[in-house]
Amino acid sequence: MLSITPAKSVMKIAFLCQALFMLTISAPVRAADNLLIISIDGLRWQEVFRGYDANVLAEPEFEKHQKSILHDLGAKTVEEKRHKLMPFLWRVMAKQGVMIGNRDNQSAMEVSNTWWFSYPGYNEILTGKADERVDSNKPVANPNVTILEWLNQQKNYQNNVAAFGSWDVFPAIINQERSKLPINAGFMPADWSGLTAKAKWLNALQKDIPSPWDNVRLDAFTVGFAQEYIQAKQPKVIYIALGETDDFAHDGDYPAYLRSAHQSDGFIERLWDTLQAMPNYRGNTNLLITVDHGRGNSIETWQHHASPKATRGYLSDLAKHKNGIEGSNQVWMAALGPDIQPAGEVSNNETYGLNQIAATTLILLGQNPDEYAKINGKPIGKALPILKPKQAHNETIKN
Repeated sequence: MLSITPAKSVMKIAFLCQALFMLTISAPVRAADNLLIISIDGLRWQEVFRGYDANVLAEPEFEKHQKSILHDLGAKTVEEKRHKLMPFLWRVMAKQGVMIGNRDNQSAMEVSNTWWFSYPGYNEILTGKADERVDSNKPVANPNVTILEWLNQQKNYQNNVAAFGSWDVFPAIINQERSKLPINAGFMPADWSGLTAKAKWLNALQKDIPSPWDNVRLDAFTVGFAQEYIQAKQPKVIYIALGETDDFAHDGDYPAYLRSAHQSDGFIERLWDTLQAMPNYRGNTNLLITVDHGRGNSIETWQHHASPKATRGYLSDLAKHKNGIEGSNQVWMAALGPDIQPAGEVSNNETYGLNQIAATTLILLGQNPDEYAKINGKPIGKALPILKPKQAHNETIKN
């Protein structure tokens, strides 16, 4: 829980909660047929809700980039800074959807796993639970059935689920061997039937343009392949995992981390516009964005993330952080679509969990989360006002 809002704001918050988080008898009972889930690896809530961190940018090693960053992303207020960094998120999603995780605004979201790094975070997003067996980033086949695999077994979604990722561990996270899902990740080329000329061109270009990292490709290829697949196959459920932000951060390159965050926002807008231009998706698709973990909340730790349990096993300087990299358990999410009431930034002193994402996505698809798993995180109700399947007109959504 966060600190209590001053007393003079209690009535205002109560009214806001009632107005934004309850459905009236006039609300239609429906669920969009399609869902786009996007994760942005390790993008801190601080940049999303505040814009660039002036203290980090002021570090001497970034001096040669400061002028261009301030020109492109600088502003006098927090609101202007965040709009410049992620314009689609704030121009569209914040006005037409819901955003959770601004701790400056009495809103919080956290991981439930005990590691605070990527594979455990993605497992939590896609299964709705933490699993102590998932304790590294090694490409070990996930023993858990993700919601993607489960949906692909349901009547309305068979052969209508696809995943794209920049990190080459995603075939293991989604357990491609068992799930048989179409997954394009790492440096995989497009290999589905009926490749377009652009998909073939992306295949060739991916070979010609080296990535800065040995197991993460540039996000432009992930988005490009996803767009081509969407237009060719029109799947109902699409998961896209962007990865550059985390790797630039680990490299200690804050300007590149900011540029990548801005580019991620542009990619999301491009994908959303692609869907809205297609009859099967237009007005019939929900969008959910989240992250697998946060990052350190200081100048010294912003580029790292790890829990106390994780740092105890480190041999590097990070081992001195006995309490883990503080802040790296803090995450955020945003949602937009026909089944999500516009509520803007949530401000209700509640802390939500990353383990609630899976059940929430199933609700958005008109599925019963209990049929997937009864012990996982519950759907986000009040903070994400969406309609439950077959809900009576005189009922309201509750947590």
